[in-house]
Amino acid sequence: MAQTVFPTKNNLMNTRRTLKLARTGYDLMDRKRKILVKEVMESMDEARSIQSQIAEKYKEAYDAMMLATVKMGDCSSAAESVPADDTLEISSRSFMGVEIPMASGGNRENRIFYSIPDTCENLDEAAEKFNELKQLTIRLAVVENTACRLADAINKTKKRTNALGNIMIPKLEKDEKFISGALEEKEREDFSRLKVIKVSK
Repeated sequence: MAQTVFPTKNNLMNTRRTLKLARTGYDLMDRKRKILVKEVMESMDEARSIQSQIAEKYKEAYDAMMLATVKMGDCSSAAESVPADDTLEISSRSFMGVEIPMASGGNRENRIFYSIPDTCENLDEAAEKFNELKQLTIRLAVVENTACRLADAINKTKKRTNALGNIMIPKLEKDEKFISGALEEKEREDFSRLKVIKVSK
């Protein structure tokens, strides 16, 4: 295949400079990929831990709710007295160029909105457990979303690293070798020509 680069000293310098930058970029991309992989693994471990806590908390909440239902009968009027929580706020932060979600709020104080004389302590316990579940669910959503975004960033970084390592760097190395060889050959020809000229004089 014909070379598209002209064998000049200027092109050799430019190729070497670009090759150096490409190798630096490859190292940085590879380091970024490793850091992102580490973060994804940590996020997945955290997600598994939160899922386990959620499963346990659901059991506790439903057990408390069942006891409250046994003692009180229908708990729907007490449940309907609790207003919807609209205190959740979503923001984000940047990590290695990846926008990571953050959540604040949703942690309303454990206030009792229903009539205390008409309810029992098991309903209070159930309400507290469901509030804790809400916090865990928010945390889980943030962690899982973080893991997904980081995994997407890993794929993009991997593609760029592969493009540098398998396409760009080998091409630049080939161009450098071609230019260096062509310039050395030209120098030998010039040297031989000068010797012939000296001999002929």
